[in-house]
Amino acid sequence: MTDEEDLGDLPPSAKLVFKVLEYNGGQTQKEIVQESMLSARTVRYALERLQEIDAVTEDVYFADARQSIYEINYDGVAEAEADAQAVE
Repeated sequence: MTDEEDLGDLPPSAKLVFKVLEYNGGQTQKEIVQESMLSARTVRYALERLQEIDAVTEDVYFADARQSIYEINYDGVAEAEADAQAVE
């Protein structure tokens, strides 16, 4: 994660997507849309923002290779929290 931005600085949609992944584990974009009740475009944007700060990883979804599965990158999240506390 970057020093300039962490989870607290993200838009509410990205925070919701993060919480959906935190609660349900790895999911496809379609599953996140269904669970969060956000539009597909909003979920795409939220996932991009989460990937930019290394909070979420994207992997191949082996059940359907046309889709990706998104999971929380706990190493990236822990690193950002440590950086945020060091700044305080």
